[in-house]
Amino acid sequence: ARGIQRTAVRQAHRKHEPTFHDKYGTTVLLAGAAMCSAVWGYVLTSLNVEWGFSPVGRITPREWKE
Repeated sequence: ARGIQRTAVRQAHRKHEPTFHDKYGTTVLLAGAAMCSAVWGYVLTSLNVEWGFSPVGRITPREWKE
């Protein structure tokens, strides 16, 4: 048990060296989100898609047969 405690104390007092994720993690995440948004924005605006999904006004009801 004492050996575990010594190891834990030694590791706790070590200087923390910043890793790649510590240095650039947020920047890479934001750049990826911006790139994804830009690509989807381009795709969605360049396609000639009619975005009205509502059938109101496009579908005419048929006469009821009894």
